[in-house]
Amino acid sequence: MKSHDLIIVGAGLSGMRAALEGVKAGIDVAIVTKIHPLRSHSCAAQGGINAALNPQDSRESHAYDTVKGADYIGDEDAIDLMCQEAPEVILEMDRMGTPFSRVEGGLIAQRAFGGASFNRTCYAADRTGQVLLHTLWEQLVKARVKVYEECSVMRLVTDAEKHVAGVVVYDIKSGELFPLRGKGVLMATGGYGRVYLSNTNATTNTGDGMALALRAGAPLADMEFVQFHPTGLRHSGVLVTEGARGEGGYLINALGERFMNKYAPNKLELASRDVVSRAEQTEIIEGRGRDGAIFLDLRHLGKDKILERLPQIRQLALDLEGVDAILSPIPVRPTAHYSMGGIRTDKYGASPLQGLFAAGEAACVSVHGANRLGGNSLLDTIVFGKITGKHCSEYVKRAKLRDFPVGDVESVNASLKELKVRPDKGFRPIALHHRMAEAMNLHCGVFRTPEALREGVAQLPQLREDYQKIHLDDHTSEFNIDLLRAVELGNLIDLSECILKGGVAREESRGAHSRIDFPDRNDAEWRKHTICNWDGDRQEVVLSYEPVRTVGNAEYAPKVRSY
Repeated sequence: MKSHDLIIVGAGLSGMRAALEGVKAGIDVAIVTKIHPLRSHSCAAQGGINAALNPQDSRESHAYDTVKGADYIGDEDAIDLMCQEAPEVILEMDRMGTPFSRVEGGLIAQRAFGGASFNRTCYAADRTGQVLLHTLWEQLVKARVKVYEECSVMRLVTDAEKHVAGVVVYDIKSGELFPLRGKGVLMATGGYGRVYLSNTNATTNTGDGMALALRAGAPLADMEFVQFHPTGLRHSGVLVTEGARGEGGYLINALGERFMNKYAPNKLELASRDVVSRAEQTEIIEGRGRDGAIFLDLRHLGKDKILERLPQIRQLALDLEGVDAILSPIPVRPTAHYSMGGIRTDKYGASPLQGLFAAGEAACVSVHGANRLGGNSLLDTIVFGKITGKHCSEYVKRAKLRDFPVGDVESVNASLKELKVRPDKGFRPIALHHRMAEAMNLHCGVFRTPEALREGVAQLPQLREDYQKIHLDDHTSEFNIDLLRAVELGNLIDLSECILKGGVAREESRGAHSRIDFPDRNDAEWRKHTICNWDGDRQEVVLSYEPVRTVGNAEYAPKVRSY
């Protein structure tokens, strides 16, 4: 049986950065990834990464903006840690060779981003995630880190003492299963955007790590907080970076009017994302949109600036909407984008399940609270990839390999074989996924009502029943994507239950969770984290709560949040 000190599931920015810490610590570290590392969804992050590099800015100001942006439910110890570490990790990436855009004189260029009190977002044109990912990949290739490429984790395995023992891996290339023992497992699998029909995420973003951890006994936190990015392309949902507004782009309605002055008179288009998305949705609902969209106007920036700072955005709009941003406004709408929730961890990435760690979007540290600020997601991946990688490397040096229950491999193998031979009862994975995702868009979107949320919960039992009847058209072993999508669908159904139940229970509006019947924030009763656990006996998600971690900073006391 193959074994490693540390198994990292996921090869995006947080997974790669954690692996680099493992190399530095001298441990045996391996990465398991469904796709080639350079296809990880981190490469789709466009706009930039935050850090207080300018002497006129401060780490304290960055932390305050983050606490406020999180609508006062982020864990303050983790926020302080992230913002304190931010400048050093940026300079470290710079030393590794990341080709950041520069100002005259050679300093790293920084642009304005939503919810920030200073222009602190470092960028590389509109391809920031891609250049960071390539930089880290070079380091891992140099270090010869073991990568199990095109392999999907089917189960997070624990021993009799409920301590992580490793994972069961499905080799997509061959269709074979194999066990992988580890002293620790770090989940860096990203988000679950495919829960929603309209989303900015890659097809691989199915929340696998969160769902695997949930079923293994680890808690998830704050799953009801789903960020809807203000600017997804109208038809495809593909992301248009906040950097477009940071460079001076306007949001206009179908009448050609800038409208953000009605909703955020000071920050306008650069208010926090939840505020801007609600403003756009209101314009659309009230009839000032067109075909379910409003418009991002970049024309006044001029051809040269668009081609220098936003070349990918122009090309995406041309290819997917048939619109040249130099000449015409781009049709956009709020689109599911990011999960503030995830595997519950402390500020070092350790979960309550012994031997399990998490970093990046798969984790809920929680630095983003109820609403993430633009530019803080890439920062989260690099900072907590580094911190968690260092912490769990120290952990596995002290730990021992646990007994790996071989029955887990047999159990997974039996379930996959059963899935392949099911009779055709008319249910295909893709059709069931569409039904689930459409229901999530309808019942759990930008604005939420109790009736819609409860209807979403009410549909779950039938969805689970039909999931047990899905039929595969592909019965082969090699590259059976039909099988993989069916397994991923099961993960998404579990996560949709967490999102919906958390949304029903939270009777307030905070950040990305906007209840029509409870329009105000209620700090007295709801300034707390929602915790989701899997009840194996009842076969359902159950909720509990825990307090926000505070540090006693009077500046962080909840107050009216305005932009």
